[in-house]
Amino acid sequence: MTKLVINADDFGYSKGVNLGIIEAFNFGVVTSTTMMTNMPGAEHAAALAKDNPGLGVGIHLVVDCGSPVNDDVPSLIDETGSFHNVEGLVQFAEVADIEKEFTSQIEKFLSFGLNPTHIDSHHHVHGHERIYPIMEKIAQNYQLPIRKVSDDPKHTSNSRLQTVQCFLHEFYGNELTSRSLIHLLDKVLSYETAELMCHPAFIDEPLLTGSSYALQRVRELAILTDKEVRDAIVDRKIKLVTYKEATKQSNAF
Repeated sequence: MTKLVINADDFGYSKGVNLGIIEAFNFGVVTSTTMMTNMPGAEHAAALAKDNPGLGVGIHLVVDCGSPVNDDVPSLIDETGSFHNVEGLVQFAEVADIEKEFTSQIEKFLSFGLNPTHIDSHHHVHGHERIYPIMEKIAQNYQLPIRKVSDDPKHTSNSRLQTVQCFLHEFYGNELTSRSLIHLLDKVLSYETAELMCHPAFIDEPLLTGSSYALQRVRELAILTDKEVRDAIVDRKIKLVTYKEATKQSNAF
């Protein structure tokens, strides 16, 4: 039986995103989410997480959206105090500042009184060759699983960091349907553990004006709460789990 984590990214981005994720958890197939602790909706997300203890909540580390948590990371920000975009991040960011900011975001998450299930990153920046070693170090320090970054079975993220075996990022874009999601479900059946990324949300002003991927999230929410999708998961004997259940977390790696 395949254990599948369906993780909703961007928890904490805004109230609309937060409420959409909770909707997809309570009435759909989402089992897990990762929080952006640097965004305006973080405290609202933390309160919702406490009200929905069955939802696995990890940390969505961010260095290219919004502003930093740490007030002493000069290489990460532009003249307005906001993070650089991805291109600027690669050009200007210093490794020490990235580590400092990631650590501050984790500590902020812990200050909410929540226990993180795992860590990943906004726009998958932890897959970058300069950033991955930082992510690996932090994952080991906090003893947290990390979202898979490579299909290479020899990659350290697949052996030391309690990741799942398969990561699916394809549930994203303008052409999503319930059938396309069900097709992705068939791809995980050859694995013991897998993660599928998604971005459900209700639209609010911060999301509509701040993200290039906004209206599509409403469609994702409709699909993730579609009975046809739920039935397909049951028919395939897929077990929906959190990262804690998928990786059998212990006190040490």
